Amino acid sequence: MHLIDRIDHWASVSPEHPAHVSGNSVLTFAQLKAQSDALAAHIHSQTAGKPGPVAVVGHKEPEMLVAFLAAVKAGRPYIPIDISVPAQRAEKILASSGAVLVLKPETIAALNLAPAPAPEKRVEAGDPFYILFTSGSTGEPKGVVITLANLEAFLDWMCAEQKFPAMGEVFLNQAPFSFDLSVMDLYLSLSTGGTLFSVTKDDVASLKNLYLALGRSEVSTWVSTPSFAQMCLIERGFNQAMLPNLRRFLFCGETLAPETASQLLDRFPNAVVWNTYGPTEATVATTSILVDRPVLAEFSPLPVGRAMPGTELLIISEDGNPVPEGERGEIHIVGPNVSPGYLARPDLTGKAFYFRAGTPAYRTGDWGRCRNSLIFFEGRMDGQIKLHGYRIELGDLEANLRALPEVADALVLPVLKQGKVDALTAFVVPAAPVQGSEFEFSSKLKTALGQRIPVYMVPRKFRFLDAFPMTPNGKADRRKLAELLESSP
Repeated sequence: MHLIDRIDHWASVSPEHPAHVSGNSVLTFAQLKAQSDALAAHIHSQTAGKPGPVAVVGHKEPEMLVAFLAAVKAGRPYIPIDISVPAQRAEKILASSGAVLVLKPETIAALNLAPAPAPEKRVEAGDPFYILFTSGSTGEPKGVVITLANLEAFLDWMCAEQKFPAMGEVFLNQAPFSFDLSVMDLYLSLSTGGTLFSVTKDDVASLKNLYLALGRSEVSTWVSTPSFAQMCLIERGFNQAMLPNLRRFLFCGETLAPETASQLLDRFPNAVVWNTYGPTEATVATTSILVDRPVLAEFSPLPVGRAMPGTELLIISEDGNPVPEGERGEIHIVGPNVSPGYLARPDLTGKAFYFRAGTPAYRTGDWGRCRNSLIFFEGRMDGQIKLHGYRIELGDLEANLRALPEVADALVLPVLKQGKVDALTAFVVPAAPVQGSEFEFSSKLKTALGQRIPVYMVPRKFRFLDAFPMTPNGKADRRKLAELLESSP
């Protein structure tokens, strides 16, 4: 069944069931269908004969969901742009995308559209469904095109694996809609008749407000970055009593630290923890693994799991051949969830995408290896620095830091002097309150780390934080950590 039909189906089955809750706004499935049909007819009438996607600018308002579906029902992909995106970057996205129309929640509400049927032409299997803009190495954003077939392949896998009951889930929406992690909660929720509960930027700005929002959410499926969950764990009251209906955590977008998973299993005995991995170019996630106590006892760092059915993950050497089991190489993804490429950028598409035996494939630029049929992510290939003549991969160093029992999470930044890397500083979230002085704790970590890695890789300084600052997407904000580094004596 077409994804749009799967979503519209719930309007007839249970029209008053809430599809989306954001702040004080509640959008029912009946409202979602009626409003997206009418807006689709409006889009069609306003853009007939003009090629291009529809840009949707806002922040988790119900009208954004209406606009997403309306664009697709009108036969056009949509481009989500959160208001947290800097104005200059948003302008670049609009200019490079060739957007035929820009919709905002306030403009949609002001239209006051009369009921109307959706146009007959809509996005079909091979057509672009959405376009997400990610950072490019040149500083220019690049648009990742995801087709309906890509999205349905991802959703079919996740639904078969997780077995969400129809109309039986409340999904947490942590990430803004311009970040591909949100696709996981948004469309798993809409396609299964669930309720999407959005935490807004105002909720996250105050931990007190965030916990109050979570307490009234009735969330049963938690979808977020690991950093967001780690931040929530600061509050001892973040536990099963706060979220009595919670039965699963789904993580993507960052490395999941074993200590974070362990704390969540302690705090939420009725819930399970899943770790997933995948780039935007392969439709949110491609691998998964249930992180239970046996997995935590056996692996540190944690694996990202096995590939979804019908998709293959290859570990490829620099000469383009698969490496033997246990050896490291670049992760390549081959399968129906792989994007056709970047919007209007055949040069970048040609470098990153190819076909393997007729199936779309993507070079991720991520280091990885396969052990015991499990995939391990080991950082970005471009995360390499040179210190005193030694080549060091920051992802490798961070993984070894996270493997220490005293460490809940860790990030490592280079310290520059006259344009060259002079030293390394580790930012660490301790697994427990630091006993004794920070100097003594730093020395203990250096000693433990020195037993795992060469001495030249051990950071010179350690900085201890309760939690990492986060980007609007919910990832650890390396830029703010760098500012802390610059401001320190």
